[in-house]
Amino acid sequence: MKIMIRRNEKGELSAYVPKKDLEEPIVSHEMPDLFGGIITLANGWQLALPEMPEGTRLPITIEAKRLSED
Repeated sequence: MKIMIRRNEKGELSAYVPKKDLEEPIVSHEMPDLFGGIITLANGWQLALPEMPEGTRLPITIEAKRLSED
């Protein structure tokens, strides 16, 4: 699924899922640089992010794989 990851003015990360019109804070991420690991959203969804080059700038739209189901 396509998601947009962005950082707000407070430095907090969030993910927006356009098909669901859903925006949730990212509460944890597996990798220190965010990409190439699993992130967890505030609603409990877990998403696998693709590897990206170091220094990838936000906001960015990427293809992520949802690991958890409702």
